[in-house]
Amino acid sequence: QVQLVESGGGLVQPGGSLRLSCAASGSIFSINRMGWYRQAPGKQRELVARITSGGDTYHADSVKGRFTISRDNAKNTVYLTMNSLKPEDTAVYSCNADLRTLTSRMFNAYWGQGTQVTVSS
Repeated sequence: QVQLVESGGGLVQPGGSLRLSCAASGSIFSINRMGWYRQAPGKQRELVARITSGGDTYHADSVKGRFTISRDNAKNTVYLTMNSLKPEDTAVYSCNADLRTLTSRMFNAYWGQGTQVTVSS
C-alpha cells in the first residue's frame, strides 16, 4: 500500500508565496521521477514541474522563474515552492510519483489526492 499525501495549499494574495509538500509512504522500494500537476476549472490537467531522483528538473514555461521543485530522497518527499503567485495559478495541485513497491518489479504512477491553491485578493 502506497500513499502520497499533499499539504500546503490555501488562499494567498497575488504576489504571495506558498510551499507545497508531498510525502510518499508505504511499501516503497524505489522512487524515480516525482512531479506536480495542476488542473484549473474547465481546463485540462497540466504538468507544472518534475524532478528525477538525481535532481534534474523541468519547469513549465508558465511557472519558470517563479516556481521551484525540489525533493528530499531520504524522506520520499517532493516540494513545490511557489513565488509571485498570479490568479491564473489557481488550481488543484496534485503530486505524482513513478515508484516501485516492495512487491512489484515495475515502476508505476501514483497520485496524491490534490490540494487547492487559490490566488485572489
